[in-house]
Amino acid sequence: MKKRNIITVLGISLMLLGSCGKSFLERDPQGELPESQVVNSKGIEGSLIGAYGIMNGNVNGTWGNYSSAPSQWLFGEVGADNAHKGSEATDQPNMNMIEFHTPNSSNDNLSTMWEVYYEGVSRANNTLRLLKLDQAEGKTVPEARAKEIEAEAKVLRAHYYFFLWRVFKNLAYVDENTSVDDAKVKPNTDDVVPKIIDDLKFGIANLPETKINKQSGRMDKRIAQAYLGKVYLYQKKYAEALVLFKEVIGGKDIRTMPYQNNFDVLTKDGPESLLVAKHAINPDGSGDNANVGDMLSGLNGNNPVGCCGFYQPTIDLVNAYKVDAKGLPMFDTYRNNPYKSDFGLSTAEKEKYKLDVTLRFDPRLDYTVGRRGVHFYDYGVMPGDAWIREVGSGGPFVGIKTMIPKSLHGGHTAAGAAYITDLDVNIIRLADVILMAAECQVELGDLDGALKSVNAIRERAASLPPKLTGDNVPAAAYDVKPYPSFPDQNFARKAVRFERRLELAMEGHRFYDLVRWGEAKSVLESYANFEGGFMARYKGLNFKEHNVYLPIPQAQIDRSGGALKQNPGY
Repeated sequence: MKKRNIITVLGISLMLLGSCGKSFLERDPQGELPESQVVNSKGIEGSLIGAYGIMNGNVNGTWGNYSSAPSQWLFGEVGADNAHKGSEATDQPNMNMIEFHTPNSSNDNLSTMWEVYYEGVSRANNTLRLLKLDQAEGKTVPEARAKEIEAEAKVLRAHYYFFLWRVFKNLAYVDENTSVDDAKVKPNTDDVVPKIIDDLKFGIANLPETKINKQSGRMDKRIAQAYLGKVYLYQKKYAEALVLFKEVIGGKDIRTMPYQNNFDVLTKDGPESLLVAKHAINPDGSGDNANVGDMLSGLNGNNPVGCCGFYQPTIDLVNAYKVDAKGLPMFDTYRNNPYKSDFGLSTAEKEKYKLDVTLRFDPRLDYTVGRRGVHFYDYGVMPGDAWIREVGSGGPFVGIKTMIPKSLHGGHTAAGAAYITDLDVNIIRLADVILMAAECQVELGDLDGALKSVNAIRERAASLPPKLTGDNVPAAAYDVKPYPSFPDQNFARKAVRFERRLELAMEGHRFYDLVRWGEAKSVLESYANFEGGFMARYKGLNFKEHNVYLPIPQAQIDRSGGALKQNPGY
């Protein structure tokens, strides 16, 4: 089953199936239908489902949708200091360009990102256009539902434009009133952020707080509020953002919501979930509605997954989880005496290697990273090099947040492809909102409020069960304590930013955070020098001013007849 291109085809099932879960995304194409047959309630609902279909970053098929993954692992993590591309040095060379910040406009990862999310924009626009036609004539959609549909489509459009804007900045804005001919030659000179804000405000005003039809994955008021707050945060409108974040947080206590449930295929749609990319294995066992964007992150080698060895956590990230004797992060000293597992040891030394369980780590480390000597779900103890394609270029660690237990492969992976799962992806979750609120509190001078926000996240982390070694003892001297105080604004700012890295690592936020903080150059060049001490290929990164955005795909410039202009510096 493939999700069809809805710019020209409305070949999707027009009936909602089931009352919850991912079922409303599981559709079989029904063939092409003329517009006269879809300007009605069923057709418009079907078109809206098609617009939701791009949330998993995939138009059709499985392979090749990596850069458009809702996790944004390639741009957001590999492009930062949290992850390496992994695999082998010569594999996917265009991804190397993203990691080393040397992309050109012919990079296929950029084209995929552009095409997929503009497809999402087109599907949202088409839904709005059909709805407008229906409301002008037959009004088969009741007025109250029409407002909801309009709001869902506009929040979806805002999301797709926001993903595009973070990567490319200079976009051509098209909406439901833009003709096909005008869209083809629209210049990328529009400031899309005000349009994103307008769509999110409409969503806040017209979406319910509960899921429509009790269907998880649907847009709702809290999602729109969290998203608008996020956009305001990017604009440094801290007071406006904080109001929205506080409404989303409400009286919720993050400490009662297990951290690990965010990455458990059986505990999805929990109280921490906000904006989620829903995934499903199709009834025939195929996986194009599954989490295809993260499929390359599957473990390589002789293990229950067997492919593909990409997306490896960095040595720098692992060391960032070190804690001092008080259970607090080591902001400026975590790179001292670095822990690197068995990396760099001779074959004989590796055979004798034993995990040092006395090292002091934040327990979130082993819920984010797979490292030698530590149990990895029900796969057994992570053996080190045997699960890594090329240690010399990717390092000694593997990711864990995109994996699921072997015991669940039967019902939650694609047929014959255990690296394609139906694990959902959190695009915005409550911990993210709490830490964004803490940022606002710091910048507005409310250090006590920021302290409370950060400590709630840390207190939750302290309750994580210890991961065990093959000897069934804790794999580290786990410790994480709340901060006793934030003595000044600079300390508080550093604490909040560091906490975002620890809490949200490998979830697609890091590069975009560094850019909006104005720290991308200093942090990434420092990181490259540290990481380059172990793998020389990373040393000497020269991050230029224009690298905060990426080039417009040349193929798109050509198709526009030159109406689209290349981003400065490329």
